[in-house]
Amino acid sequence: MNYRLKYTALLLGLLTVSTHLYSQCEILNRVSADGSMMYYVEPVNFYWTKTKSLTGGIVTDKENYFLELLPIPFPEEPIGNKLKEELELKLSDGNTYRLEHFDTRYIHKDTVMTILYLIDKKDLDPMTNFEVIEAKINMLGEEGVRSYMFKLHKAALKEQLNCFINDEKEKKNK
Repeated sequence: MNYRLKYTALLLGLLTVSTHLYSQCEILNRVSADGSMMYYVEPVNFYWTKTKSLTGGIVTDKENYFLELLPIPFPEEPIGNKLKEELELKLSDGNTYRLEHFDTRYIHKDTVMTILYLIDKKDLDPMTNFEVIEAKINMLGEEGVRSYMFKLHKAALKEQLNCFINDEKEKKNK
């Protein structure tokens, strides 16, 4: 009996430590192609199968927040640059939010495609309070709308947004 209590306590401790290791609050920065500074958190994997995956995270220029997504597979550059449709995000509050397309970029000699979506200021409150359930990206052509049911890290976007917002509040209070 005593062994089971120690084992249970050890498991709970490991879960707590692993949750803190995945805190999503290490803010990094990079200079974008236009010379502006962008702040981001390492992308996380939201969905993965043998045929498709979706990774991404929150990016900010300190004025606006963006959702950066890296869908795989992705269309070749001429076609991918035509992806201008809104992103549909269904949150755990049951509502669907539309994020405006901001930019599509090909990097690393066209081996990676990223799509940036602008997060409207009116959508910040629900996105900082609810998990993402599903994302729908219109991939155009024969494929049409690609749906990703978030299986991994459903709370990551909420945690990342809160990280950026809390970081800004802390800097203002200093």
